[in-house]
Amino acid sequence: MTTGKFIFKATLLIAFFNLMSRLLGLLRDVVIARQFGAGDFIDAYQMALKTPNMLFAIVSGALVTVVVPVYTEYAARGEKKEAWKIFNTVLILVTLFFLAASILGIAGAPLLIKLVAPGFKGSVQTMTVELVRIVLPLMIFAGLASLFTNLLNANNIFGLPAFSTSVNNIFIIISALTLGSRYGIQGLALGTVLAMAAMALVQFPTLLKSGFKFRLALDLRHPGVQKVYILALPAAIGVAVNQANVYINGVLASWLPEGSISALSYADRLIQFPVSLFVLALGTAVFPALSGWAARGDQEDLAKILLTSMKVVIAGIIPASVGLMVLSQPIVKLVFERGAFDQAASAMTAAALFFYAVGLVGQASAILLTRGFYALQDTRTPVKLGLVIVGVNLILSLFFIRYLQHAGLALANSLANLTYLVLLLEFLKRKIPCLREGGLFKFTLIILVSAGIMAVASYAVNGALAARVQGFAGLLLQVGLAITAGILVYAGALFALYKEDARRIFKTAGEAARRRRKS
Repeated sequence: MTTGKFIFKATLLIAFFNLMSRLLGLLRDVVIARQFGAGDFIDAYQMALKTPNMLFAIVSGALVTVVVPVYTEYAARGEKKEAWKIFNTVLILVTLFFLAASILGIAGAPLLIKLVAPGFKGSVQTMTVELVRIVLPLMIFAGLASLFTNLLNANNIFGLPAFSTSVNNIFIIISALTLGSRYGIQGLALGTVLAMAAMALVQFPTLLKSGFKFRLALDLRHPGVQKVYILALPAAIGVAVNQANVYINGVLASWLPEGSISALSYADRLIQFPVSLFVLALGTAVFPALSGWAARGDQEDLAKILLTSMKVVIAGIIPASVGLMVLSQPIVKLVFERGAFDQAASAMTAAALFFYAVGLVGQASAILLTRGFYALQDTRTPVKLGLVIVGVNLILSLFFIRYLQHAGLALANSLANLTYLVLLLEFLKRKIPCLREGGLFKFTLIILVSAGIMAVASYAVNGALAARVQGFAGLLLQVGLAITAGILVYAGALFALYKEDARRIFKTAGEAARRRRKS
């Protein structure tokens, strides 16, 4: 099977399971919103989750981006046994690190919450401290799950790792309906930890079948392990830079009115739907191939796969972002407005969704472009650019929060993401000059024009039906028809304006290389 076809099929497989996971994730959020709404309790729960997630993202995010290229490099030389040795050592170190971090975090939870949510006072602060002590062990299982997923992907096993996120969501849904109903928000927090444990455990048997043999041995002097150390430090700083934006938003949002953190969180869940559905699937499927081409020094094919992947991302994400902006209010109302989630919560979430959608293409493209740097084993450039973006996000957040409150944080985040996209692309072009020849700017303009025409169609259909339909079924029909009209108009406009690339994108979506190579 050619590499392009393999990436295409792997992307479709991952996208299918990601769609399943996202639908279950949406159901999870609906269940949580119906039970707990967007008030103080759910604000405390969201902030408690952010605390371990930030540390997890820094450590695991850095490791998986460097472990896969190092593992692939050893495997490509026929040294798979050595590659597994490297992974075994990294696995033990990650587990010990997160175990120690959990113990320290539980002991120092009050100070931890004062650092991440200084605006929380009284009962909300007390509740957040209690919840963070429950959820901190989540880091251990999240670290294992992340490593398992990426090493299975490196062995061209994509289905089960993608399905494991569905297992996570199913456990949280069950926990919300059982533990959450009986023990309140504390029960939901405990169920979230159990869900992450299930996500890790479901992957472990397949990891063993793929060749991994766990040994209680640390080979800290292995050249591959030392290379992971060297590459992981700047990568960790890079991820920490990205998490700095999460930290800034959390700190600023903790001073805003009740429900602001929840509104931002619910809106972010909706924004992540198109990203996780296809962009993460594409990035996951293409990363091992990028690492392989980079290891062989094949810049031409590396450029081709990156350009084709970027066009796929742009063609899918820009219309998605425009659609979320145009239909932000009816979508939020359709998905969340029931039970404890009232009209005020719906309005706050819709405002955040609108402004998050502005920078969706920047967020999505950065996932792919940073993988290009990591495949080249360059972890420093994204760090330097990320530091610039932290400053941009902070300045914009302090400016817009004065006028738009929580929605201002969403807008600042979007503008920072778009700036990051421009910088990443420019610096990657310097490393891979062939990227300059792909006609990406012209293609993006055509997509923007097509998406603009789509926006008019969706807005018109939504407006025409808004006063004529009632109830949940009516709202579902209204949103469904508006989305359908938009998709049809967008596809027609794209085919009319750019027939050659449009046919390739809609028919093959992820077929990357014209020059066929055997995988």
